[in-house]
Amino acid sequence: MNHESTQVMAPVRQFGIQLSATRRGARLARLLAVEQLRTWDLGAVAENAAHVVAELAANAVTHGRVPGRDFHLALSATATTLRIEVTDTRGDRVPVLRGTGVAESGRGLLLVEALADQWGVSSGPVPRKTVWAVIGLP
Repeated sequence: MNHESTQVMAPVRQFGIQLSATRRGARLARLLAVEQLRTWDLGAVAENAAHVVAELAANAVTHGRVPGRDFHLALSATATTLRIEVTDTRGDRVPVLRGTGVAESGRGLLLVEALADQWGVSSGPVPRKTVWAVIGLP
């Protein structure tokens, strides 16, 4: 007897863009993220996500900037989560986490901690680092 199983996979929506490591690039990251979330009918989390993107992008252009190199914003959404990633080229400057997951320095990361369900830092490939945050969807 031949059994076929059908597995329905939840769609993953993805968006990514490379932006200049300037204040203007950070502002554009926030605006583009909000517009993309509205396109995906995720307006319910757009405000919190906008704050998270703004903080991560501002950190990328302030602390992660290398002259002549851009930063990358990526969004991915499943049925239950939105993942925000900001990648810069200063892998040597990583936010320091305490045992509670709160950053030791910078109020912006305290805001990310408050608005996101999870956040962290991934290294590589050298010289990059990615600061990411996950927000649950209603």
